Amino acid sequence: MSTKQGKIRRSHFHGDLERFAVLADFIAQNYKVKVQTIADVAGGQGMLCRILNKRYNFECEVIDPRGFTLVGVSGRAEEYKRELADYYDLIVGLHPDEATKELAYSALKKPVILIPCCNFWDRERKLGRDALLNEIEKFYRENNVKYERVIFGFEGPKNIGLISEPSQ
Repeated sequence: MSTKQGKIRRSHFHGDLERFAVLADFIAQNYKVKVQTIADVAGGQGMLCRILNKRYNFECEVIDPRGFTLVGVSGRAEEYKRELADYYDLIVGLHPDEATKELAYSALKKPVILIPCCNFWDRERKLGRDALLNEIEKFYRENNVKYERVIFGFEGPKNIGLISEPSQ
């Protein structure tokens, strides 16, 4: 688990602050010509959206029931449900907690970047990082979702994600 913490102006962030820039760079490199609108699910204060908006000119919106985004970051104070995927070109979950399963179901319709942190997949079994990723990959295979496992260049161990696209 990351012990890095940081403060950007008056906002406090837990974990490796580089994760936002690393993921934004990945999105820009891989989706710049493919997508315009992005949902940042369980995106907290919206640092990822801020970078995607300002540095790369994406339209990004945080969907998080806590509803406390940074000034200038668009957000919806609600829980993410898979039906919301219809409104976006790309769905991103950087440590989406309880929205993990809804993100995986969104991959049936839209491209999804899912970097899980906690086991909200199966509350009956204890799943560590690798077992959790394996279960999500199993779901993708069973539903013919194309996916790839990616290790992102920020401090782990929660730096492994699944990049997916629905089958056409």
